[in-house]
Amino acid sequence: MAELVAREEVRVSVEFHAFALQEEDDMEVSAPFPEERVEGPGADLLTAYDKRLDFDSAGHTHEAALTAEVWSSEPSVAGDAGWEVQGEAEIFSTTGNLSVETMSGVGEGRVELGRPETLWKVRAFCSGRAEAARLASVGVPVGVERYLVQFWPAST
Repeated sequence: MAELVAREEVRVSVEFHAFALQEEDDMEVSAPFPEERVEGPGADLLTAYDKRLDFDSAGHTHEAALTAEVWSSEPSVAGDAGWEVQGEAEIFSTTGNLSVETMSGVGEGRVELGRPETLWKVRAFCSGRAEAARLASVGVPVGVERYLVQFWPAST
C-alpha cells in the first residue's frame, strides 16, 4: 500500500502561461526551461523533457498554489477535488531536488523528492483554470489555480 512520505506547499509565479519543475543541478539539464517549450493550443498540462517538467497554465501572469506529494509507491488517483485536467509523466532527478523555474529565472520554491539518482513517475492535477484565466486578464490573482503533483519511484 502506498504511503505518503512528504508533502509540501509551494507558491509558483506563473509567467506567460507556464512554469517548470526542473532538476536542481541545472548543469544536468540538456535544455533548461523555457528552451524547447511547447506553447499555445498544442501544449498539455504536463510535458516532460530531460530532467524537466513543464506545466501549461490557463492564466498569463499569476501566483498558483502547488502541492507536491512524494509517495512510497503509486498512490490512488486523487479524489474528486474539482480537478479540471490531469497529466502523467516521468522525470529523472540526479540530486533528488527539483527547482521551480519561471520565464524570468529560478523561482523561490523547490520540491524535495528525498532520493537522488531516481526515476520518478509523476501525476499532476489542476483546478481553477477558467477563473485564473479570467482574473489574470485584469490583475494578478493569487492561489486561484491549484496544482497537485504526486511523485513516486518508478521502480515500485
